[in-house]
Amino acid sequence: MQHFILFLSVACCQALVAQNTADVFDIARKGTINQAKAVLTENPNAFDAINADGYSALILASYRGNNPMAKFLVDNGCDINYMSGMGTALMAAVAKNNLEVIEYLLDHKADPNLADGNGTTALIYAATFKNHQAATLLVKAGANATTKDKRGNSATDYAILADDDQLIQILKTK
Repeated sequence: MQHFILFLSVACCQALVAQNTADVFDIARKGTINQAKAVLTENPNAFDAINADGYSALILASYRGNNPMAKFLVDNGCDINYMSGMGTALMAAVAKNNLEVIEYLLDHKADPNLADGNGTTALIYAATFKNHQAATLLVKAGANATTKDKRGNSATDYAILADDDQLIQILKTK
């Protein structure tokens, strides 16, 4: 009987951990700071978890535009340069042209020159999506416009291919 009770206790704890971990990612996507604080009270490392798709809470908050949460996660020590299979929080913010989060991440030392598995940097994403303001922020933060992806193209190459004179000028700025 004791073994059965112990088994149930372990199973219940595992279910609660799984539930709380899932909640961390939901909170990152669309939750509030108060919800995040409550989770951190119980587990100071809760937001260090990586979901089944390889994303951190910071990447999810940045991609989903939950700007207060992205800032909160940065301020509470989440790995700002964590690289998922699809990139970093900075790349996620650039893909969504989330200028507020891009600027915040850069101000907090996000590395603008990291490349994902395809060799794509945040600046290449900005050039590909023709996000002029994001490109400007990245260049000012020291992003390298000549870094080439696995296709052999740089941010400058993508701007030239798109015949985007404004973007070409931004990328020439040092």
